[in-house]
Amino acid sequence: MSKMKEGLSILLRGIAMGAADVVPGVSGGTIAFITGIYDRLLNALKSINPGLLIKLKSEGIAQCWKYIDGNFLILLFGGILFSILSFAHLITYLLEGYPELIWSFLFGLILISGIHMLKQIKSWSVSSMILLVFGCCVSYFIGRLTPTSLTPSYLMLFFAGCIAISAMILPGISGSFILLLMGLYPAVLAAVKGLDILALTAFGSGCIVGLLTFSHVLAWLLKQHRDLALSLLTGLMLGALGKVWPWKETLETRINSSGQEVPFLERNISPWAYETLSGHSAYLLPSIALMLAGILLVVLLEKFGSRFVED
Repeated sequence: MSKMKEGLSILLRGIAMGAADVVPGVSGGTIAFITGIYDRLLNALKSINPGLLIKLKSEGIAQCWKYIDGNFLILLFGGILFSILSFAHLITYLLEGYPELIWSFLFGLILISGIHMLKQIKSWSVSSMILLVFGCCVSYFIGRLTPTSLTPSYLMLFFAGCIAISAMILPGISGSFILLLMGLYPAVLAAVKGLDILALTAFGSGCIVGLLTFSHVLAWLLKQHRDLALSLLTGLMLGALGKVWPWKETLETRINSSGQEVPFLERNISPWAYETLSGHSAYLLPSIALMLAGILLVVLLEKFGSRFVED
């Protein structure tokens, strides 16, 4: 029964990570971190290396599967894949129809996640403070970049997968947002919704290569310089708050690959200025309620994750 409970717990974490990864501005790595499986995920991924072939020959499939924590990876990535395929349509609909409410929820989610990560830093120093500020500046600057328009060829989708998945496993940087900056987010989302096998294979192959490569670097940093790494990652997360601020003024627009006019350059404004400039309701009270709901969700996930680790 305990194994079934553990398996369900991992699957639910994967579903939460997948839902987060679909949204530009939220990282699945954040969900992994606050639910207590981040280190386990990195350790499992870094165990998949060329040396595994030698181990396979000498110890057999069963030991290799146990060595890479295979059951954990299958359940987690199964949940992620199920979530991405299930929520792609819903997330697109909500972001188009109710952007103020959705971004408010995500703002609260990221804010409390950053506070959670700050509590994980055991020893503060001048270096950790500098890295925290540096991470905030880098993330904020990335959020201010205007999207480019890259041609969604199979080769480009492969490299986009390498880059995006590296961001996805970082708490604070959204892989979907990196795709948005590259101008490939609509193409990838369309491939998911339309089940374009060739495009998904190219993107997925890039994700696998990027995941197995970057996880080694990140695992080493967290093992050797954990507090410094967490300071930088927390800065990256908190710096993203500017990007997910719910109320924005569109300064410039562009025509996307589908022929639709979409925002190109935006700036953050107050809810009251938003109502004046756009002529639409800012949904202030519902937005505040959803910010608080995002905060409450992370608090519950944190308690859920810590209880699982203790068990």
